Amino acid sequence: MTHSEDDLIQLSALQHLIFCPRQCALIHIEQVWTENVFTAEGRVMHERAHEGGSEVRGDVRTDRGLAIRSLRLGLSGMADVVEFHRQPDGSWLPFPVEYKLGKPKADDCDKVQLCAQAICLEEMLNVAIPSGALFYGKTRRRLDVAFDARLRDKTEKTAENVRALFEAGETPEAVYAKRCDSCSLIAQCLPKIMGKRRSVKRYMARALEKE
Repeated sequence: MTHSEDDLIQLSALQHLIFCPRQCALIHIEQVWTENVFTAEGRVMHERAHEGGSEVRGDVRTDRGLAIRSLRLGLSGMADVVEFHRQPDGSWLPFPVEYKLGKPKADDCDKVQLCAQAICLEEMLNVAIPSGALFYGKTRRRLDVAFDARLRDKTEKTAENVRALFEAGETPEAVYAKRCDSCSLIAQCLPKIMGKRRSVKRYMARALEKE
């Protein structure tokens, strides 16, 4: 299936969905956004990554703030940095680099976002991209990411799940987890309060079943 330019979803929604489906819906369906110290620092980090335009050093050309899209997956967004490495045959192989504020995460949310960028670049440039990297501000190190079959499959399924969530137009119920404490939307989401309300509903439902 090929999507139109007017039907593209923000690529960042994939990362949001894996991190928290409710956060994804609040941001992209309800258009709720509040900045905290972490999001502010992350925004500044991305802005700095996009500065400087393009440069060439030896066999590496670096482009910053590159607009990308995939009509097949229905995604659009911006790549922080794309390095183009000169190959022996004279061609240039893209190597996307996504900047993140913290440190490597236990789940694949950042890797999926990066892989989606690679898929966009592959479609736009008609090339095969085997790998990229995540640069984390807290560790000041790159984490190399191989775009293997497992990660590509998860990325495509996540894109499908995001579109299904948007088409349903419903925000998932709140489920409190430790990660909620650092979320800038905690005051709008109210996971502890909303989670308790859901628990009361389950309690009442079980009580009625017993009667």
